[in-house]
Amino acid sequence: MTDFEHELTGALGGRTGFDAYTRHLYSRDASMYAIEPRGVAFPRDADDVAAAVTIAGRHGVPIVARGAGTSLAGQTVGSGLVLDLSRHLHEIVAIDPEARTARVQPGVVQDQLNRAAAAHGLMFGPDTSTSNRATLGGMIGNNSAGSGSVRHGMTIDHVRELAVVLSDGTHARFGSDRRDAPRSGTVESEIYRRLPGLLTPEVLAGFPPYWRRACGYPLDRLAAGPGFDLARFVVGSEGTLVTVTEALVDLVPRPRHTMIAVGHFTSVIGAVEATGDALAGEPSAVEMMDRTILDLSRRKIEYAGLGQLLAGDPAALLFVSFAGDDERELRGRLDRLTARWQRHGHGYHTVRAETPAQQAGLLKVRAASLGLLMAASTGTLRPLAFVEDTAVDPARLADYTRDFQKVLDRHGLHAGFYGHCSVGCLHIRPFVDVRRPEHRRAMRAVAEEIKDLVVAYGGVNSSEHGDGLARSEFNREIFGDELYAALRTVKEIFDPHGLMNPGKIVDAPPMTDHLRDAALPPAPPIRTRLDFTVVGGMRDTADRCMNIGLCRKDATGVMCPSYMATRDEEHSTRGRANALVKALSEADPRAGLSDDRLHGILDLCLMCKACKSECPLGVDMAALKAETLAARHDTHGVPLRSRLFGAIRTVNRLGAATAPLANLLTRSAPLRRLLDRRLGITAARPLPRFARTDLIRWFRHVHRPPGPEIILLADSFTTWTEPSAGQAAVTLLTAAGWRVRLESGGCCGRASYSKGLLDDARRRAAALVTRLAGSSSPIVGCEPSCVLTLRDEHRQLLPDDPRVPGVAGRVRQIEEILLDADLPLTGRFAGRRILYHGHCHQKAEVGTAATLALLRRIPGAEVVEVDAGCCGMAGSFGYESEHYDLSMTIAESRLLPAVRNEPASTIVAATGFSCRQQIRHGTERVARHPLELLLEACSVDPGSRSSKR
Repeated sequence: MTDFEHELTGALGGRTGFDAYTRHLYSRDASMYAIEPRGVAFPRDADDVAAAVTIAGRHGVPIVARGAGTSLAGQTVGSGLVLDLSRHLHEIVAIDPEARTARVQPGVVQDQLNRAAAAHGLMFGPDTSTSNRATLGGMIGNNSAGSGSVRHGMTIDHVRELAVVLSDGTHARFGSDRRDAPRSGTVESEIYRRLPGLLTPEVLAGFPPYWRRACGYPLDRLAAGPGFDLARFVVGSEGTLVTVTEALVDLVPRPRHTMIAVGHFTSVIGAVEATGDALAGEPSAVEMMDRTILDLSRRKIEYAGLGQLLAGDPAALLFVSFAGDDERELRGRLDRLTARWQRHGHGYHTVRAETPAQQAGLLKVRAASLGLLMAASTGTLRPLAFVEDTAVDPARLADYTRDFQKVLDRHGLHAGFYGHCSVGCLHIRPFVDVRRPEHRRAMRAVAEEIKDLVVAYGGVNSSEHGDGLARSEFNREIFGDELYAALRTVKEIFDPHGLMNPGKIVDAPPMTDHLRDAALPPAPPIRTRLDFTVVGGMRDTADRCMNIGLCRKDATGVMCPSYMATRDEEHSTRGRANALVKALSEADPRAGLSDDRLHGILDLCLMCKACKSECPLGVDMAALKAETLAARHDTHGVPLRSRLFGAIRTVNRLGAATAPLANLLTRSAPLRRLLDRRLGITAARPLPRFARTDLIRWFRHVHRPPGPEIILLADSFTTWTEPSAGQAAVTLLTAAGWRVRLESGGCCGRASYSKGLLDDARRRAAALVTRLAGSSSPIVGCEPSCVLTLRDEHRQLLPDDPRVPGVAGRVRQIEEILLDADLPLTGRFAGRRILYHGHCHQKAEVGTAATLALLRRIPGAEVVEVDAGCCGMAGSFGYESEHYDLSMTIAESRLLPAVRNEPASTIVAATGFSCRQQIRHGTERVARHPLELLLEACSVDPGSRSSKR
């Protein structure tokens, strides 16, 4: 440990990280750049920030302030000390509804603030597409804007006051009024003494005329007043002048209603040309999305809702939003817009989305535009952000877009188009492979031509994503020598030693320096048990992550449960993917995969598979972790607990065969303490009860009338511990006219797979495929993680087995089958509320729509799906001693409180066996399989229902 590291670690209340993995994780943001920092600090309060800046300054180490790390231009990568302000500084200090203000720490996420402000009918005006992970500190650093900027402006328009740490480590408070005279000889005193002298007409004349600007330092705003407002002046300074520790921001009234018109167009230019008519109706947002993104959204189950609303095959969509409190008035605006478009020949169809339910699919895809476009990457040929943030007057946007396309055509580049037509900002991202020298040359040439083009149109080169490493190089040409010299003086006044995020805004390196993909060494060869060839190999699978940070959201969906519980970067999907890239870039990648530090990073991955669907790039961390565990077992051997959980089918079968004695043993306190101490199976959680009359025994006595065959997979869990779910499945399928074949001869391999026992998983998978391949019958099951293994993991385990695709193609959700049946449903649950929680793998692979539709067939029942993410169990994860507390923390974040908040009359349903166990353990309420509820609501012969435990 160096003197700097020792001094910093001792001075801070928050932890520090100087190991190679931490440095690598923070070497990247959502841009095309990578610079490994000296280290990372996680301040707990403003004094920690001041101490870090002071100590770093004493040792000549630069400071790089960072929020969610979602910047697109490289603002949050640098060679100095990274301050992660999102880890601990995420408190909403106060909301004043009367003054319409909020006082927040820099790590507060935009959606977090909006949820709190919504209780007072308020919200934060700037509305970024990254609102579920973008921090207020990052938005201030970037001067973010978003889709609503045509009405609400930019972040700079909503900042009243800032608490900051200056480059000399002193605290200061900035606002429109100067309160206390700063002590002489400090950086703050120099700011007040020297900065006014830069506000000359000659200097101010150099600023581009267009208002939507996120580049340079806003001396013109400072000169315009009111007051000498340093708080707003440092907005957009990208951490190059100050580090923000607290902000007082304005809030705006939250409209009660929003209605959206979605115009369909045969070209991007056609959509852009329709913007004028849209703006005539004074909308709150006008957003465009091209076919590239639309096509990608259709392939992802997470975003499938949009495709159901589209008419034909549009080349572009224009989303026009109207927000307000009067529904009738908003509906009239939609009418008038539709009439204008028809009168002027704009578009061929318009969809009206007037309710939140109609808008949900639209808004989800619109917010995910960046990620969906990134998903079009092929290896290192990626849609990169380097000319994606220009803006011109919307009246000139169509001509500008045509000229922009001509530049791309001259250089043979294809691009994806989306963005904010309402303010003339299109996020155009050309596909470039920076590992190829000719592509790097083309990228620079395009950047230079677009810089000149935007100046010719009177626009700005950076309109909301900032300068960073991508555009700072061009600021001298954009602003002119005199203004650029003034900007350099600003930097020198605030940061005399040049240690605050150097190389951004002024004195920047060439835009082609520090490119992430170009710097990554070729992947050393490595043989894997799973098939990663579809994306080029194991490292390329991990390196698909472009760090957009959707896995850092904290209150919706499933991904990423461990990050939601810890708020720790390394326990996000992004952190794990980056760690794997490092390990797989080592000279001996198998040794890298066995590294203890890497396994500490992967340890809290629950393998929920949410990243496969919710991550727009489909980073499959469950498969990556399974392969990494297998490599570790090769080096260190297989732990006994892993062998035990991998053989759970045998364990459960033996438990049922010896019940009720086995149930007495598993509830023995001395035995549970022994299991906890020797195997790491927690004594804090009850183990499942075994059923003496298991599903297989019960099925031997079931009458099976003639009919088309359907295969029911007897999974390793419900078969021996909750056979009532399997019995319900058999009874319902029989009532639906099927002849059920119970496939009970072996395990799908899911349990072995999750423990990295891939050779065993492959043997089990091959044996099951052999038993299933001789039939053409549909295959269903009660436990989603097991039956869906046939569709997904078997393809990875047996890529060369020609029978696997056929078997996988026959897998159906049992709910889909039953939806086609005319079941004799009664009003057994009329007037009752059913709270439904879906299994993570079900959500990731097929969604919960079929289950919900089936439950809603029950006459008179109110069915509600809880947005509760992962239950925290993840098979064996919640039974493991070292993971028990985290498992409960995950469950307590949303699921368990949602269940507790329901009245006793509410019926709780959950598809997953582990989910039902967690709900019962955490709330003492019984959760039932949806099929059991459906059977109870059916007037079918109950003779097949009973089961003795």
